[in-house]
Amino acid sequence: MSDAEPRRIVVFGVSAVGKSTIGAALAAKLSLPFLDADALHSDASLRKMTAGVPLDDFDRRPWLLSCGRALAQSEAGMVLACSALARRYRDLIRLECPDAVFLHLHASYDDVLERAVSRDAHFMPPALLQSQFEALELLGTEEAGAALDARLSVGGVLDAAVKVLDELSRPGC
Repeated sequence: MSDAEPRRIVVFGVSAVGKSTIGAALAAKLSLPFLDADALHSDASLRKMTAGVPLDDFDRRPWLLSCGRALAQSEAGMVLACSALARRYRDLIRLECPDAVFLHLHASYDDVLERAVSRDAHFMPPALLQSQFEALELLGTEEAGAALDARLSVGGVLDAAVKVLDELSRPGC
Protein backbone atom coordinates (compact mmCIF):
# COMPACT_ATOMS: atom_id res chain seq x y z
CA MET A 1 0.00 0.00 0.00
CA SER A 2 1.58 3.30 -1.05
CA ASP A 3 1.26 6.47 0.97
CA ALA A 4 -1.17 7.77 -1.68
CA GLU A 5 -3.60 4.93 -1.07
CA PRO A 6 -6.05 5.33 1.82
CA ARG A 7 -5.34 3.18 4.85
CA ARG A 8 -8.32 1.27 6.19
CA ILE A 9 -7.38 -0.11 9.58
CA VAL A 10 -9.42 -2.14 12.05
CA VAL A 11 -8.16 -2.20 15.63
CA PHE A 12 -9.80 -5.30 17.11
CA GLY A 13 -9.93 -7.40 20.23
CA VAL A 14 -12.08 -8.23 23.21
CA SER A 15 -14.02 -5.65 25.20
CA ALA A 16 -11.86 -3.42 27.45
CA VAL A 17 -8.58 -4.32 25.72
CA GLY A 18 -8.13 -0.69 24.59
CA LYS A 19 -9.52 -0.65 21.05
CA SER A 20 -11.06 2.82 21.30
CA THR A 21 -8.07 4.37 23.06
CA ILE A 22 -5.53 2.91 20.64
CA GLY A 23 -7.76 3.39 17.60
CA ALA A 24 -8.33 7.08 18.32
CA ALA A 25 -4.64 7.66 19.06
CA LEU A 26 -3.57 5.82 15.90
CA ALA A 27 -6.06 7.79 13.81
CA ALA A 28 -4.68 11.04 15.21
CA LYS A 29 -1.10 9.93 14.57
CA LEU A 30 -1.93 9.00 10.95
CA SER A 31 -4.24 12.00 10.38
CA LEU A 32 -7.18 9.71 9.63
CA PRO A 33 -10.79 9.80 10.77
CA PHE A 34 -11.69 7.48 13.66
CA LEU A 35 -14.90 5.53 14.18
CA ASP A 36 -15.81 3.38 17.15
CA ALA A 37 -17.92 0.52 15.79
CA ASP A 38 -19.98 0.57 18.99
CA ALA A 39 -21.68 3.65 17.53
CA LEU A 40 -23.07 1.44 14.74
CA HIS A 41 -24.79 -1.12 17.00
CA SER A 42 -28.56 -1.24 16.82
CA ASP A 43 -30.57 -0.23 19.88
CA ALA A 44 -31.70 -3.85 20.21
CA SER A 45 -28.10 -5.11 20.33
CA LEU A 46 -27.14 -2.49 22.89
CA ARG A 47 -30.09 -3.48 25.10
CA LYS A 48 -29.12 -7.14 24.77
CA MET A 49 -25.50 -6.55 25.80
CA THR A 50 -26.48 -4.20 28.62
CA ALA A 51 -28.68 -7.02 29.94
CA GLY A 52 -25.64 -9.33 29.94
CA VAL A 53 -26.70 -11.35 26.90
CA PRO A 54 -23.98 -11.97 24.29
CA LEU A 55 -24.83 -11.12 20.70
CA ASP A 56 -25.22 -13.98 18.25
CA ASP A 57 -24.18 -14.06 14.59
CA PHE A 58 -27.67 -12.94 13.51
CA ASP A 59 -27.20 -9.78 15.63
CA ARG A 60 -23.66 -9.18 14.44
CA ARG A 61 -24.02 -9.64 10.67
CA PRO A 62 -25.72 -6.31 9.77
CA TRP A 63 -23.48 -4.48 12.24
CA LEU A 64 -20.27 -5.93 10.78
CA LEU A 65 -21.38 -5.23 7.22
CA SER A 66 -22.11 -1.61 8.16
CA CYS A 67 -18.66 -1.42 9.78
CA GLY A 68 -17.09 -2.60 6.53
CA ARG A 69 -19.15 -0.14 4.49
CA ALA A 70 -18.16 2.78 6.72
CA LEU A 71 -14.52 1.80 6.40
CA ALA A 72 -14.71 1.38 2.61
CA GLN A 73 -16.65 4.60 2.03
CA SER A 74 -14.14 6.80 3.83
CA GLU A 75 -12.19 8.28 0.94
CA ALA A 76 -9.34 9.40 3.17
CA GLY A 77 -9.10 6.01 4.87
CA MET A 78 -10.08 5.37 8.47
CA VAL A 79 -9.24 3.69 11.73
CA LEU A 80 -12.14 1.62 13.06
CA ALA A 81 -12.25 0.17 16.58
CA CYS A 82 -14.29 -3.04 16.38
CA SER A 83 -14.36 -6.33 18.27
CA ALA A 84 -14.20 -8.45 15.05
CA LEU A 85 -13.28 -11.41 17.25
CA ALA A 86 -13.83 -14.31 14.86
CA ARG A 87 -12.46 -14.84 11.39
CA ARG A 88 -16.00 -14.98 9.97
CA TYR A 89 -16.63 -11.51 11.44
CA ARG A 90 -13.48 -10.10 9.85
CA ASP A 91 -14.57 -11.77 6.60
CA LEU A 92 -17.86 -9.82 6.74
CA ILE A 93 -15.92 -6.56 7.12
CA ARG A 94 -13.68 -7.59 4.19
CA LEU A 95 -16.79 -8.27 2.05
CA GLU A 96 -17.41 -4.52 2.12
CA CYS A 97 -13.77 -3.41 2.48
CA PRO A 98 -11.34 -5.93 0.93
CA ASP A 99 -8.26 -3.82 1.68
CA ALA A 100 -8.89 -3.67 5.45
CA VAL A 101 -5.85 -4.29 7.66
CA PHE A 102 -6.48 -5.78 11.11
CA LEU A 103 -4.47 -4.92 14.22
CA HIS A 104 -5.29 -7.33 17.05
CA LEU A 105 -4.83 -5.87 20.52
CA HIS A 106 -4.18 -8.82 22.79
CA ALA A 107 -3.70 -9.29 26.52
CA SER A 108 -4.51 -11.97 29.07
CA TYR A 109 -7.99 -12.47 30.48
CA ASP A 110 -6.83 -11.22 33.91
CA ASP A 111 -5.29 -8.05 32.46
CA VAL A 112 -8.42 -7.24 30.48
CA LEU A 113 -10.78 -8.13 33.33
CA GLU A 114 -8.98 -5.61 35.54
CA ARG A 115 -9.60 -2.93 32.90
CA ALA A 116 -13.23 -3.98 32.39
CA VAL A 117 -14.05 -3.81 36.09
CA SER A 118 -12.55 -0.32 36.39
CA ARG A 119 -14.59 1.17 33.49
CA ASP A 120 -17.51 3.43 34.33
CA ALA A 121 -20.92 3.12 32.70
CA HIS A 122 -20.00 0.97 29.70
CA PHE A 123 -22.81 -1.05 28.11
CA MET A 124 -20.65 -4.20 27.99
CA PRO A 125 -20.60 -5.78 31.45
CA PRO A 126 -17.45 -7.59 32.65
CA ALA A 127 -19.59 -10.75 32.94
CA LEU A 128 -19.52 -11.07 29.13
CA LEU A 129 -15.73 -10.93 28.89
CA GLN A 130 -15.28 -14.71 29.13
CA SER A 131 -17.62 -15.21 26.17
CA GLN A 132 -15.50 -12.78 24.17
CA PHE A 133 -12.29 -14.70 24.91
CA GLU A 134 -14.07 -17.92 23.92
CA ALA A 135 -15.13 -16.38 20.59
CA LEU A 136 -11.70 -14.88 19.83
CA GLU A 137 -9.87 -16.34 16.83
CA LEU A 138 -6.33 -15.19 16.14
CA LEU A 139 -5.47 -13.68 12.78
CA GLY A 140 -4.78 -16.26 10.10
CA THR A 141 -1.46 -16.07 8.27
CA GLU A 142 -3.31 -15.01 5.11
CA GLU A 143 -5.09 -12.12 6.86
CA ALA A 144 -3.47 -8.70 6.44
CA GLY A 145 -2.49 -7.48 9.88
CA ALA A 146 -0.66 -8.31 13.08
CA ALA A 147 -1.08 -8.80 16.81
CA LEU A 148 -0.01 -6.02 19.19
CA ASP A 149 0.62 -6.34 22.92
CA ALA A 150 -2.09 -4.29 24.64
CA ARG A 151 -0.11 -4.29 27.90
CA LEU A 152 2.35 -1.79 26.42
CA SER A 153 1.89 1.93 26.96
CA VAL A 154 -0.27 3.73 24.41
CA GLY A 155 2.93 5.11 22.86
CA GLY A 156 4.44 1.63 22.73
CA VAL A 157 1.39 0.17 21.00
CA LEU A 158 1.33 3.08 18.53
CA ASP A 159 5.00 2.61 17.68
CA ALA A 160 4.41 -1.10 17.09
CA ALA A 161 1.30 -0.37 14.98
CA VAL A 162 3.10 2.15 12.77
CA LYS A 163 5.97 -0.30 12.25
CA VAL A 164 3.56 -3.07 11.23
CA LEU A 165 1.62 -0.77 8.91
CA ASP A 166 4.86 0.41 7.27
CA GLU A 167 5.94 -3.20 6.76
CA LEU A 168 2.58 -4.14 5.26
CA SER A 169 2.69 -1.19 2.85
CA ARG A 170 6.04 -2.20 1.35
CA PRO A 171 5.88 -3.59 -2.20
CA GLY A 172 5.55 -7.35 -2.18
CA CYS A 173 3.76 -7.49 1.17
